[in-house]
This record gives sequence, C-alpha cells and structure tokens, in this order.
Amino acid sequence: MKMIIAIVQDEDAENLTDALVADGFRTTKVGSTGSFLRMGNSSILCGVEDHQVPQVISIIRRVCRRRKQMAVPYSPALEPGLLYMPENFEVEVGGAVIFQLNVERFERLMGTRA
Repeated sequence: MKMIIAIVQDEDAENLTDALVADGFRTTKVGSTGSFLRMGNSSILCGVEDHQVPQVISIIRRVCRRRKQMAVPYSPALEPGLLYMPENFEVEVGGAVIFQLNVERFERLMGTRA
C-alpha cells in the first residue's frame, strides 16, 4: 500500500478531490500556506494499493495544470534598499508536488453507536 501526498494550489484542490472521489479514491485535504508568495495550498492525502498509483498520478496530472498569474509578493520587513521587488510580477503557479510513501500498516476505525 502507498500514501500519495499531493501539494496543490487551492484553486485546484476541489477539482482534484472531486476527480479522485469520482474514480473511487478516498482523500483527506489539509490546508496550508507556503512558498515565497504565501499563496494558499492544500495537501491531498490518498492511500492506495500499489497498482493504483499510476491511476492517481494520472488524475493529478490531468487536473493540476500549470498556469501564469499576476502576483503581489510577500516581503518581510527589511531595511530600505536591502531588497528590491517589483510590486506585481507574473509567476507560474499550479501543477503539483507529489510524494509517494510506503505504508507499513493501514487500519480504518469505525466508531460504534451507543
């Protein structure tokens, strides 16, 4: 069994989880902020059997496309003149960063009704 963690832009997260669920995969979404631009990201966690990994990666590739976007950079408070950054600039966003981990043990706990 494998755990796939896909870090995607928030704009792609809902479409990705919808596509994975439509193909029968269960997912968990964890929100985060990251990188230079401090833009919203989501980490999509998906546990799958080894033979399903190519299918999940194919879905991620199809849904999480790269695109260009105008951005206003995050700039830490520095002394004047130490860092020059244009007010707005074009960046490439989207796509995904994918981690594939071996799962040693998997167990689904179902609570009992009182």
